[in-house]
Amino acid sequence: MTERCLNLMEKTLSAYSDEHINEYFNRVKKEGLTEHGFPILTANIGILIAHGRRHDLLPLFLEMMEFSCKSMPMGKAENDFSVSEVICCIIELEKTNVVDEKDITRWKNYLKTIEVKRCYNQYAEKPTDFVLNWGLFTCLSEFYRQKIGLANTEEFVDIQIPTQLRWLDANGMYKDNAGYDRHQPIIYDLVGRYLFSFLLFSGYRGKFYKEIDDNLRKAGLLTLDMQSISGEVGFGGRSNQFVHNEGILAVVLEYEARRYKEEGNLPLAIKFKTAADRALKVVEKELSKTPISHVKNRFPIDSGFGCEEYAYFDKYMIAASSKLYLIGMISDESIPIEEYVQKPIIWHTTSFFHKTFVNSCGYTLEFDTNSEPTEDASGLGRIHKEGAPSTICLSTPFPIDEYVKFCGHENNRQFSICAAVRDGNGNWVLGADSDTKYVLADSKCEKDSASVTYNCTLVNGEEVSFSCSVNENGVTITATGDENKEIGVALAVFEFDGSAHTKITYGKENVLVEYEDWVCEYVVKDGYEKLESFANRNGLYKGIITSNKGKAVALTKIYPKK
Repeated sequence: MTERCLNLMEKTLSAYSDEHINEYFNRVKKEGLTEHGFPILTANIGILIAHGRRHDLLPLFLEMMEFSCKSMPMGKAENDFSVSEVICCIIELEKTNVVDEKDITRWKNYLKTIEVKRCYNQYAEKPTDFVLNWGLFTCLSEFYRQKIGLANTEEFVDIQIPTQLRWLDANGMYKDNAGYDRHQPIIYDLVGRYLFSFLLFSGYRGKFYKEIDDNLRKAGLLTLDMQSISGEVGFGGRSNQFVHNEGILAVVLEYEARRYKEEGNLPLAIKFKTAADRALKVVEKELSKTPISHVKNRFPIDSGFGCEEYAYFDKYMIAASSKLYLIGMISDESIPIEEYVQKPIIWHTTSFFHKTFVNSCGYTLEFDTNSEPTEDASGLGRIHKEGAPSTICLSTPFPIDEYVKFCGHENNRQFSICAAVRDGNGNWVLGADSDTKYVLADSKCEKDSASVTYNCTLVNGEEVSFSCSVNENGVTITATGDENKEIGVALAVFEFDGSAHTKITYGKENVLVEYEDWVCEYVVKDGYEKLESFANRNGLYKGIITSNKGKAVALTKIYPKK
C-alpha cells in the first residue's frame, strides 16, 4: 500500500465522525444488514487499523466486523459488493498482530458458511443467464472466498465470467445497460473493467483469462483518450460526478501501467502511471474541501443534490476509500510519473455510448449525440480547460429531473451547449433534446487545432449545422441554418456550486464568470438573451443564447484571473 493512498483513505474516513459511525451502527443493529455500505465502511476502517492508523476505532471496529461477518451469510443484503472487501480487510489484518487470531478465525468461519443462493442478490446459474454487473461483483467475492481457502468456487466463477464478457462492445467497453443499443453509462464501463482488472491482478488464471486480458488491453488504450484535461472521467449516465469516479479510473490506469512495465514497454507504462496520478489528484482536490462530500458540489450533504436515490453519503463516500485501497495494492511505485503533455485527438465511442471526445490546445470537449433524458442532454456537455476548475464552464449537461435530485431546482427541459432555432411562436428549439438527430459531418485534428461538425435535425424538423473548433484562442461554437430563421448558440453560465456564488459580469458583447481565481468568458458579439436557470450535478447555471439570422457564433475562453 502506498502512503499516498493510505493518507487519502484516512482523509475519506474523516468525513464520518465517530458520532456518525456509531449512529450508523446503531441503525444497522436495529434494522439489520440491508445494504453493502456498512460492511464496506467496516472493512476500510480495518484496513487502516492494519496499517497503523485509526487505532482509536479498534474496539468499535471489532464489534462492527463481528456483526458484518455474522450477518452477511444470513440473507441477501447486497453482499455481492461487500464480501470481497471484508476478505481484503482480513488479509490485511493477518499481516499484523493487531487483532487476535481467534477473532480472525471466527470471522472466516462465518464467511465459510456462505451459501450462494442465500447470500447474494445476483449471479448466474449457467453461462447464458442474463446478469448485469452485480454478477461480476459476486464473482469477485466468491473468488476471494476461494483465495483465502473458505470454499472451492472455481466452477462458480467460470460460470459468471461469460455472462459479463457478453456486455463488452467492439472497443472492450462494458455496457452496463445491457439489452439497450444506447445510453450506456461511462462510469459503469469503468466499473466493469476495474472489476476485471482486479480479478486478474488477484490471481485469476481460469479459462477466460486471455479473453478478459485482451479486452482490457484494447479498452485500456482508449481510456487515455477519454480522460479529461482535468484528469476526470467522462460524463454520461448514472453515478456520475462522484468522488469515487476518479478512484475507479485510477485503478484501471494503474493496472495498465503495471501491465506495460511487466512487458518491458516503459514509455507506455509511464503514460498510464501519469494518467493515474492525474486521476488521483482529482480525488485529492475533492477531499481537500470542507466539509468533505461524496459528490462534486457544495450543497449540504443531506440534501442529496445531484445524486440518484441510491447514491447517498453512507454508501458512496466510503466507495472512494475502497478504490483508494485497490489503487494502493495495484500501484507499481517503480514506474515514474512524468509531466503530462496533452495528445491532440478526436475519438468517437461506439453508438452504445454515443460520445465524442476532443483533446486539443489545453481543452477537452465531450459531446453526447444520443442522450438519456433523465441523466444527460445532447450536444456539447463538457468544456474543460487545463488547470481551471472543471465546473467553471461546463462539466456535465442538464437532464430532465426525473432521476437525479435537484432539490427544488428541477429542469423543465434538457439543456447543454448546443445549436438552437427560434420557432414560429418565438420559442427556442434546442439541440439538447434527446430526440435531436446528430450526424457527424466532419472532424479534423491537427497539431494546433481541432474541429467537429454535426448536422442536426431538431425535434421540430429544422435542420442546423453545429460546429465546435478549438485553437489557442479558445473554443469557437457555430450554429448555421436557414438564413431566414433566427439561429442560436445556447451557453451555460455558472452561478452557484451549493456554497459559493460565482461573480458574473453581463457585458454587451461578452459574459464573464469568475470562480476560484479563473475566468470563463463567452464572447457573443451578436448579443444574447437570458433563459431560465438550470441544475446539473455540480450546481446551478443560467442559460443564455446568442443568435442572428442564419448563423450564430460564440467564443469560449477560460483563463486565470490577472
